[in-house]
Amino acid sequence: MDRRADMHKRERRRYVIGYGGSLLLTLVVFIVAYQFGIETRGVYLTIGLLGLAQLVLQLVYFLHIDRRRSSREDLDLILFSTLVLLIIIGGTVWVLGNLAIRMHMM
Repeated sequence: MDRRADMHKRERRRYVIGYGGSLLLTLVVFIVAYQFGIETRGVYLTIGLLGLAQLVLQLVYFLHIDRRRSSREDLDLILFSTLVLLIIIGGTVWVLGNLAIRMHMM
């Protein structure tokens, strides 16, 4: 039973670290946007990088995806799904942008 309690304690610690890190990254994004304004140069890049850091943090601490063999398959699935979504979103933006340009030419 001691082994089980130790595993539970470790798991809870991982969730608390993940939650705290996600909360901290979210607060940093709000502080950066508040201090420098949303129209300031480089703020979008900073927000994007902090969002990417939060994605990695959540993959590691909440979804337990790391470099182990069993987790690699899950990561492949997530990356493939992300690629498909990016293709769909990018294609939609491309088509709608092209239509908007053609409509304004008339």
